[in-house]
Amino acid sequence: QVQLLESGGGSVQAGGSLRLSCAASGDVFGVENMHWYRQAPGKQRELVASVFRDGGTNYLPSVMGRFTISRDNAKNTMYLQMDSLKPEDTGVYTCNAGLQIYYRDYHLYDYWGRGIQVTVSS
Repeated sequence: QVQLLESGGGSVQAGGSLRLSCAASGDVFGVENMHWYRQAPGKQRELVASVFRDGGTNYLPSVMGRFTISRDNAKNTMYLQMDSLKPEDTGVYTCNAGLQIYYRDYHLYDYWGRGIQVTVSS
């Protein structure tokens, strides 16, 4: 079945780095815009970074200069390189993307990954 699979989470100390990956798998005919969200305990989910079909990017101001989002269209995969991590970056990071899942039907369906834990200790 079609799904988004996240990997690369874990626990690091403040100042460390992690790289998250999100791969669209199954019978996927196209991937449009891709996004990373995160949610800390007791807080609302927030958009961390986006990478668009044309390669353009957007970032949450608090991660600018520390996080880099990118994509590999040949692999239907996006990445989030996270450097200089801070305790406030802790949360569940979730991949989101618009996927074309039918041949010759260009409608985009909104898919979400299950989420992956990132923990940054002080």
